[in-house]
Amino acid sequence: MNVTSHDPKVQSGDLGSLLRYWRDVRGVSQLDLSLEAGISQRQISFIESGRSVPGRDTLLTLAQTLDVPLRERNALLLAAGYAPIYSETPWNAQEMHSVVRALERVVRQHEPYPALVMDRDWNVLMTNDAAPRFFNCFIDMAAREGPRNMLHLMFDPRGMRPFVADWEEVARSLLQRVYRESVGRVVGDNTKRLLDELLAYPDVPRDWKTHHGSATTHATMPMIPLGFVSGGAVLRYFSMVTTVGAPQNVAAQELRIECMFPADDATEARHQHLLATHASRVDFS
Repeated sequence: MNVTSHDPKVQSGDLGSLLRYWRDVRGVSQLDLSLEAGISQRQISFIESGRSVPGRDTLLTLAQTLDVPLRERNALLLAAGYAPIYSETPWNAQEMHSVVRALERVVRQHEPYPALVMDRDWNVLMTNDAAPRFFNCFIDMAAREGPRNMLHLMFDPRGMRPFVADWEEVARSLLQRVYRESVGRVVGDNTKRLLDELLAYPDVPRDWKTHHGSATTHATMPMIPLGFVSGGAVLRYFSMVTTVGAPQNVAAQELRIECMFPADDATEARHQHLLATHASRVDFS
């Protein structure tokens, strides 16, 4: 996986080091970057060595070519002496009003199945009614302190973990998702801290980076289902994850919507019955 945690050298804000860092993360040579961005290799070399400072448009072209996340593009701009251009206001700020309204519609329309909006660290920001009702069928959600983190909920032995079928396989796949779905495919300090916290739970499999699962596990399905044990039966779901297209705001880029779907007809029927017996809503966030 082409992911890297933030290098301490990068934190100094030196433009040359930052650009070199992002080239290394993406596995791109100066020549490759030059050809992709339409900027001479000589100029890129001069920027990385500190011999020249690029114009803002040139720097943004390099950042776009390297698929640098918006938050880190602001850091590049600051290192070059320019003002940031991507807003870092919170996800629920007024300028995000139209996006928040759209998110509300998406999760609401996904009833009666759980739908959640999370930030880059898997903290739950918004849900539909079905999500807390579903998880409250297994545990007392009101007893868990907020804000709720979806991964801690799944890994905590006092949370959903006792009800997760095939726990070790699920734990491995979730840890791999943290890497795969990190913003810009880069594991930063917050993601690294989250991974350390998850690995601190008891009996978490340590071979999650190299383990690829059984070739026969759910081989007939086009996705890996996530199973929850209820009443002696396993309810199997799969997730679809959505992000905001063409974001121009840091918070917008870092949002993810996760919608759970029943993976088979039996789960669909059992899900309806399960929620019918747990009608009360508990706030998730």
